Amino acid sequence: MQEGLLYCEQCGEDIHIVPDFEPEFEQNIEQNLKDIVKEVSPPSRQLSKGSKAPKSDKIQAGRRKIIAGWAMLVFFVAAVIWIGVKIVQYYSAEYQIEQAVKSTNSARYEDAIHYYERAMELEPTNTDLKLSIAQVYFLKNDKENYEYWLRAIIEDPRTEQEQLESIYGKLIAIYCAREEYQAIHDMLINCPLASIRTTYQNYIAERPQFSVPSGEYEEVKALKMTASGGGKIYYTLDGETPDASKTQYVSPILMEDGDFTVKAVYINENGVQSQVASAWYHITVTELEAPEINLDGGEYDLPYKITVTNNSENIYYTTNGTTPTKNSAKYTGPIPLPLGESHFSFARLESSNSSAVVERTFILSLRTDITPNGAEKLVREYALKNGRILDEAGHFDDTSEHYLFEYLYVTDWKGKEAVYLFAEVLVDEAGGIARTGNYYVVDVYTGEIQMTVM
Repeated sequence: MQEGLLYCEQCGEDIHIVPDFEPEFEQNIEQNLKDIVKEVSPPSRQLSKGSKAPKSDKIQAGRRKIIAGWAMLVFFVAAVIWIGVKIVQYYSAEYQIEQAVKSTNSARYEDAIHYYERAMELEPTNTDLKLSIAQVYFLKNDKENYEYWLRAIIEDPRTEQEQLESIYGKLIAIYCAREEYQAIHDMLINCPLASIRTTYQNYIAERPQFSVPSGEYEEVKALKMTASGGGKIYYTLDGETPDASKTQYVSPILMEDGDFTVKAVYINENGVQSQVASAWYHITVTELEAPEINLDGGEYDLPYKITVTNNSENIYYTTNGTTPTKNSAKYTGPIPLPLGESHFSFARLESSNSSAVVERTFILSLRTDITPNGAEKLVREYALKNGRILDEAGHFDDTSEHYLFEYLYVTDWKGKEAVYLFAEVLVDEAGGIARTGNYYVVDVYTGEIQMTVM
């Protein structure tokens, strides 16, 4: 037979190719088949030609069919139940979480992530799941995804405050380790919780706050700048953008006549710079009338009084040569000239505006040998003599209460050109001090004493 022919040249029949095999192999196959048929087939009796199968064989065959049917039904029901269970599990967040926990405990982190992701599909509002999956990435040492999920938690408006406090702490620890302080600042500046911003305020660089709003003013303004934290404020007054190379703010900026464009930044201890705070001011100062004083500076031998001769409203003064402020003594009437040398400064103060300061230096010397200390002894002797006190300590009964005699100043009085004026002061048992309303005048030349009420 030629190669490639599909039919016989002699008979015209199709050619069938049969593989070679050994007779023994064929016999083994036949015997195995017989054994299998024998095992699955019930024993049967040999029937003669034309005879019928016994009734018991038919019953057996029917039972086998019933059993086979029940078996198929049980198999079908089991399959349906299995499929149903799988469907229920697939749509059960509780099951997914349970499997995720088991996978995490077994260090099967990819499986845990898969289960948690499915649970989040079923419960998208459950922020605890985000924290759980972040923890899996942490155990997996996947820092990038760990940080991603922590950020997702703080950006979720449903996250509770207690969780936020913990997550912000974790993220700040991550950024601190990488010295990414700008990232900490940017995160905290957008944090909705003031308590968290307060806790980590040293990482925030908030723009400085100005004590004076932008605007036009007719008085001198002292501008204060404040910022939270232990950093520093730098500013400019000409509109130039400030940075660490500019003037550092250390005390209020006094703005007098003119225009000021103030810009400032705060740089915290980690070198993070805030946004620029800015304000504009137009200051037009109205000049206040300076006080006019009746006495010129110089030496005096009589106790004159210092008087403001023009408008005396809003006049403040000092006696040590310093510039008056609203914390200084306010002028309310003539001021007795003090003994010895004194340095007075007067100014009119309205709002934050000040007039020119008027200064005077006086020296008062009296032509007498009686000093204020000597006059105080004379008053005490006078009080003893008249029974006002019982001893030198000023006691007037058997209690610890007593009188003191306080020197006030030298002045003229009822035709006398110079007297020392003393106030009687009661010191009670608790140490409290109060003037009684009684006064003593001592002639500076003769030492004559009179008691009076003022």
